[in-house]
Amino acid sequence: MTSDALAQEAPQESAAETHEGTLAPGGAHEGGAFPPFDSTNWAPQFVWLVLIFGLLYLLMSRIALPRVANILSTRESTINADLDAARASQAKAQIAAKHNDATLAVKKDEAQGIGREAQAKVAAEAAAHRGAAEQKLAQALAAAEQRIAAEKAEKMKQVESVAKEAAAAIVAKLTGAPADASAIEAAVRSLSAR
Repeated sequence: MTSDALAQEAPQESAAETHEGTLAPGGAHEGGAFPPFDSTNWAPQFVWLVLIFGLLYLLMSRIALPRVANILSTRESTINADLDAARASQAKAQIAAKHNDATLAVKKDEAQGIGREAQAKVAAEAAAHRGAAEQKLAQALAAAEQRIAAEKAEKMKQVESVAKEAAAAIVAKLTGAPADASAIEAAVRSLSAR
């Protein structure tokens, strides 16, 4: 035999061996139902079903569900306690806000009063300064008017003497004779009295 023929025989033999291991005892499949659906196995399966579900029911009702109920009640009481604490804190915050608003209103009134007092004080000081300045200016004005009146009187005297001299010179020049001093003085006085 050639190597190709040997290679073909070997896989066929191994396939036959593989199928032999999967056959039911007796060499071939026996004709019957799937074991869980076999009616002869129902009674023991039903007993085990009842035992397992009964045991699960007992475990759930005695151990798991009470723990879950305890957790839920603890959670609910914690949430209620937190809500009560939050409500109490909110009430305290509202009271504090009202107190703060009242304090703020009082402080605002105080600040406005202080502002009004300061404004009145500044206005009074300004009026006092203005009054003192006006008084000083009035005194300075009166003194200036007195100086002006004194200087005016002195200048008028000088003007009168200059006018007398000028009138005497004009009369002497026009007439060629010296002028009468009493007549010139009377004329200058009548002009300055107007």
